Amino acid sequence: MAKKQIEKSLQTKLELIESAVELFGKKGYCNTTIFEITERAGYAKGNFYRYWKSKDDILLEIMEKRLNEYRETRKEGLEKAKSIQDVMEVIVDFLETIIDDKSWSKVFLEFTIHAFSNPDLKTKLNKSNYRLSTELFAQILYPFYKNTKNSKKLGAIVTALFEGFLIQQALGTGVLDKNDLRDAIMIMSKYFLSNKHKSKM
Repeated sequence: MAKKQIEKSLQTKLELIESAVELFGKKGYCNTTIFEITERAGYAKGNFYRYWKSKDDILLEIMEKRLNEYRETRKEGLEKAKSIQDVMEVIVDFLETIIDDKSWSKVFLEFTIHAFSNPDLKTKLNKSNYRLSTELFAQILYPFYKNTKNSKKLGAIVTALFEGFLIQQALGTGVLDKNDLRDAIMIMSKYFLSNKHKSKM
């Protein structure tokens, strides 16, 4: 493929992604159609299928890119971490970055719920490319805590607290704020990483 064609193809793909991001943020994932994505970007619907098989695929690509951007912001903090406490602070800061991006956090939650009825999509969504997976959590803690089994459990609990907080936000309960989430995660991490918890295993 000639250089100009490659550049044009890349530009088309980027414009479709930008269109999808804007529409998902405004209308939600389920209420946005592929036709609307292509129409807003100024392309025929067939252009979409040159890059993705489905709407799920474009959102997975967007999620991976967005999470990679978020992860870049935590990299420096993890490199400077001198204790488990420091690592947990970096992780909470990372989760708060997602929470602060309100339109994106809603799309993330909606897509997670959407994946419930699709086994293949659930499997993909559990990979570290798209979320704070238990395996990734264990890797992050490993320099300070070698118990992979406990690390994975703690990772699952942190994810549950985070996603539960997003549900509370989506419902507009106003009961919890980010400080409550931070406190809950720090309390659970201290318990899970303590000798008291390990003695019960």
